[in-house]
Order: sequence, then C-alpha cells, then structure tokens
Amino acid sequence: MNTPSTPQLLVFDVFGTVVDWHGSIAREVRALRPKVDAEAFALAWRAGYQPAMQRVRSGELGWTLIDDLHRLILDQVLQQFGLTDLSEEQTRHLNKVWHRLDPWPDVVAGLARLKKRHTICTLSNGNIGLLTNMAKRAGLPWDCILSAEVFHAYKPDPMVYLGAAKVFELPPAAVMMVAAHQDDLAAARTCGLQTAYIERPAEFGIKQRKDVSPDPANTRHARDFLDLAAQLGC
Repeated sequence: MNTPSTPQLLVFDVFGTVVDWHGSIAREVRALRPKVDAEAFALAWRAGYQPAMQRVRSGELGWTLIDDLHRLILDQVLQQFGLTDLSEEQTRHLNKVWHRLDPWPDVVAGLARLKKRHTICTLSNGNIGLLTNMAKRAGLPWDCILSAEVFHAYKPDPMVYLGAAKVFELPPAAVMMVAAHQDDLAAARTCGLQTAYIERPAEFGIKQRKDVSPDPANTRHARDFLDLAAQLGC
C-alpha cells in the first residue's frame, strides 16, 4: 500500500463503519416483538437501502432524505414480517432507530485520538438531523457533520467526495475517506482522496461475517479506529 502525505481531513462513512446498525436494530426489534426474527428484520431493512437511493439517483424520486427513504423501506418490511398492527407512533419511533445506533467499542476513544491531529467529519448518506442525534446520544466527537444532504447527491456520486474537500478548501489528496466498505473507498479514490479501510467483520451480524481482506489500492488498512490512530501517529 502506498503511504502519501498525512491527510489533514478525515471523513467517515457512518453506517457500519462508525455504528453497528445490525446489532442496534435487532436489539430494538427484539424488545418490541420478541417472537420476530430480529436479525433477519435488520438485514431486510438494510437490503432496501441501496435500491431506495438508486430511485433518487435515477430521478424516479426527487431529493429524499434518508429518514424518509428508511420509512418507505420500513413500511414494506413491516408487511413482510407481519407487523402491520404497529401504531403510527410505534412505527415512527422504530424508524428513528437509525438515530439511536450504538458505536462499535473502539469508536469513541479512536475518534478522540484521531481528532488530536486531524479534523474529523462525517461523510454519510444519512441526513444531518439523523447524524446529529446519533452523535449526541453516542458521544461521537465530530468536528463537523457533513451529509449527502448538503450536496443533494448520494454516495458514490463524486459531488459528495469532492464537495467535502471543497467545504474545507483542501485538495482531494489532503482528504482521507475512512470506511468499512470497499465500494465507497473505490469511489473516493477515483476523486483523488486517500482511503482507509476499517475491518468490521460483524457488520451484518456474527452469523454472516464479512470478508475484510486488504485491498492494496487503499492507503491504509486498519483493524479499527484505534489501529488507524496508531498508524497515523495519533
């Protein structure tokens, strides 16, 4: 892996990289309806994520916040799992579970270390309100919250990656995208950003472990945020 100059700005994917969406959603569904297969429910909800964003990218839907896309998907998943008897209040509360996702164990301490030498910022498809509520609840010490909402484009649109660099008046090479998803990092590299892959083997649950093999195209490959901090001298 090549190691260019130390980045000034670290931008982070959030769902799966910073927070455990699968475990958090499964926990809340299990508490709501113990007889439902909560892990399958979480996977089904997440499976609708990319197709829903593609409806926006293709122009089928106008610009739509992730909160609203999550609700469109949730309405379908509730039918799939026989939970159509939930009240509107219960459904709205469940939809906001994405605001209440728990961070991985290394995240808060890792971000605190990385923040000492770098500006740290979200770069997520999640909307600003969602990301702010999540950070407040979980104690995530971001310097800035950037969202696809700012650019009215969803990753992997180049406007998102280049837009983050532009916000901070930096060349793309001074920015490092940090993510647990190789496709996100590949898109960032095409825009000239440095990239750091974070291993999250249990992103989809312990029964469906992810391949976290290194890709030599990435600038860094780290076990977690603490490992990345050590590699960057933090």
